[in-house]
Amino acid sequence: MSRTKTMKAILSILSFIMLSKIVHSFSVQSSKVAERTIVGALSTRWMSTPAGADTSIVETCRQKIAAALETEDVKVTGAYDDPNGSHISVEVISLLFEGKRPVQRQQLVYKALWEELQGPVHAVDSMICKTPSEK
Repeated sequence: MSRTKTMKAILSILSFIMLSKIVHSFSVQSSKVAERTIVGALSTRWMSTPAGADTSIVETCRQKIAAALETEDVKVTGAYDDPNGSHISVEVISLLFEGKRPVQRQQLVYKALWEELQGPVHAVDSMICKTPSEK
C-alpha cells in the first residue's frame, strides 16, 4: 500500500473513532438530562432550617437574602418554571444598595446565597437589585 493510502486509512479510522466518541457522549448526556427532568418533575427539593421546619430552596434563598440585606422586599422564583429552585431569579429592594454599583449589589446577594450555590442552587438566571428610591 502506498504511503498516501495508508495515511488516508489511518485518518479514516481516527475520524470514525472520534465520531463514535462524540455520538456516545451526546447519548450519555441526553439520558442524564432526561433523568434529571423526570426526577425533577416528580420531586421538589427541601432543606431543613435550624428550627426543624421543612422549607423549599426558593424560600430558603428568599429568607437568607432578606436577612442579609435587612429587607422583606425580596422575590425569589424558580426560573423557567423550575419547581426545584436549581435555577432561580431574584428581585431585591434594599437600603443597603444605596451608593453601590450594580456589580456590588449583586455581590451582596451572591454572598447571602453562597451556601446554596455550593449545593442545590445551580444558577441565578436573573437578578434585579434596586434601592427604595429606584422602585
